[in-house]
Amino acid sequence: QVQLVESGGGLVQAGGSLRLSCAASGSIRSINAMGWYRQAPGKQRELVAMSTNGATTNYADSVKGRFTISRDNAKNTVYLQMDTLKPEDTAKYYCNAKIQPTYAIQQYYYWGQGTQVTVSS
Repeated sequence: QVQLVESGGGLVQAGGSLRLSCAASGSIRSINAMGWYRQAPGKQRELVAMSTNGATTNYADSVKGRFTISRDNAKNTVYLQMDTLKPEDTAKYYCNAKIQPTYAIQQYYYWGQGTQVTVSS
């Protein structure tokens, strides 16, 4: 089994900062990519930021310059530093990872349970 566990969400005022963490654990052979999605009420889930093993990072246009994704490969952990937060950043944030488990040849996408981020105006 593979698990992703997020932490770090909460309530913050506009202009503030939060740091999200997501740790992968379990029967992991390799991790190809780790990143973050978010879903606001009544909206589709959208990509926020993604980091691949090739050190490539992708950001949604709406967060470029404000959010920074980073990884600690030794800890199988991905972080999302969110600065200059806006009310429109309010959403549930989900960790996503492309992982090859020890018991499979293929890679699979896994999701965390989500962590709520609320930005007040």
